[in-house]
Amino acid sequence: MPDSAPAAALDWRVEPVIDWLAREGRLIADPAKLVGETANRLVAAGAPLARFTIGLQAIHPQWRTMGIQWRRGGQVEQASRPHGIEQSPSYIGSPIQELAETRQPVRYRLDRLSAENHAVLHELAAMGGTDYYAAPMRVAYGRPPAVTFMTDRPSGFTDGDIVKFHHLMDYMAPIVESRINQRLSTTLLDTYLGRIVGEQIMSGLIKRGDGHEINAVLWFSDLRDFTGLNERMAPADLLELLNNYLQLVGNALTSHGGEILKFIGDGVMAYFPAEDALFLPMVTANALAAARQLIDEVAAANEARATGGHDPVRFGIGLHIGPVTFGNVGTEDRLDFTVIGPAVNRAARLESLTKELGVPVLASAEFKDATAQPLVSMGRHTLRGVPEPVEVFTLP
Repeated sequence: MPDSAPAAALDWRVEPVIDWLAREGRLIADPAKLVGETANRLVAAGAPLARFTIGLQAIHPQWRTMGIQWRRGGQVEQASRPHGIEQSPSYIGSPIQELAETRQPVRYRLDRLSAENHAVLHELAAMGGTDYYAAPMRVAYGRPPAVTFMTDRPSGFTDGDIVKFHHLMDYMAPIVESRINQRLSTTLLDTYLGRIVGEQIMSGLIKRGDGHEINAVLWFSDLRDFTGLNERMAPADLLELLNNYLQLVGNALTSHGGEILKFIGDGVMAYFPAEDALFLPMVTANALAAARQLIDEVAAANEARATGGHDPVRFGIGLHIGPVTFGNVGTEDRLDFTVIGPAVNRAARLESLTKELGVPVLASAEFKDATAQPLVSMGRHTLRGVPEPVEVFTLP
């Protein structure tokens, strides 16, 4: 059905939006805000836009893609899709699959759909959409972002609208690509090094020898009899057990403000920042709460393992507090960000002692002095590498 407005009213200029992108829009760090501001300015310029989306490939351990959607009169929404989305009905046969496989623009008149068209197109038509256009955004690296435009104008998009959308995308591409690279860098650092360490590296702490001393609560945990499990279990089963256990450790630490510094086989080195002595009672309480959570969750997991005839999972945790050097070690071009110092060694030795004393948690006297939580003395014991016997403590 033709529009009642004169042809001149259907024309609009994309140049003011491009000018804004080059001057101000490129400085917006939040991708969702950038998409929302761009779409609003397009509408203000006269673009017949009812819906605008950008779908990005996500290099993330949980998510395959990340999408940002703007709808006229609504809020900008962000949604992530899990790995395996390509095998789902929502993707198979969709215009986004068509776009990804052909790397060519895709267009559908939403007011002329047939039963064979994908369900997502019928959903867009039910929103009042009349014309849908999707195109790949050209970028230097990786999978091109998918950009989609939808209008509810009865006559749909004009050829001029499509030309302007491509003109806009050429100017958006370097901005979007920079956001992709920033997100990629942050995600990879968070995934492999943790949020706090990742932030320090992103801020420039990347030279060998860079580092500083901090006060921290040190956590060292380890699976019991991992060597025996390695001998008795099939590799796939052992990997599943290890990942399930490490997930429980990570959940407990994250829930109480701890951060994993590194995995050492089946061992976990983690820390709770405690640079302000006033907050030591709270930080040590958090470490103990994390230990209790891990004990409870492993106990629940062991009940499930017992029903399947599997041996229980056992572990030990060593807790200590003290100054550590936090920084880069390694070769000139291959570095590791770690903590070193006597406090780290004490935490590891305390964990080893849990096996001999048959308790899941052992804390040092220094940790005991810094916490308001009740702990029970297990007497004085010799720690390897420590000249004098030390008193150690466990949970009541």
